[in-house]
Amino acid sequence: MSIIVTDKGFHTDTWTDGFQAWDDNALTRSDRPAGYAIDMPNTANPEDLVPFFNEAAMIRIEFPSFADGRGFTLARNLRLLGYTGKLRAYGHVISDQYTMARRCGFDEVEISADLAERQPETEWLYRADWQDNAYRNRLQQAG
Repeated sequence: MSIIVTDKGFHTDTWTDGFQAWDDNALTRSDRPAGYAIDMPNTANPEDLVPFFNEAAMIRIEFPSFADGRGFTLARNLRLLGYTGKLRAYGHVISDQYTMARRCGFDEVEISADLAERQPETEWLYRADWQDNAYRNRLQQAG
């Protein structure tokens, strides 16, 4: 069972339409279902996704290891290219990385129940003030 983490805490996953793998031929067919979600490896080229921006309801980016930050760069680049749909990080994302995930453009993080047990909701909520605690914001407030 997966747990969805947002700025308001832990939630159950309400997405029921499944995910299409980026390398799945279904993404190139003209009969794609409306509002589908794409599973992306963190090694994907964000420019390859631009044709799907108006159709994909969600892009879920894999984090195979908490030490591999390429998913953060991919999310940021997707936002800079104009993707406005939901971005979800999943895999090995830890609570210490939640602030970075939100700043890069992720809307939510999907974690395992085991990780949620080791890093409870309070640890994630502690980092949910990611907009107010930015270094740049503190400098602007001081000046």
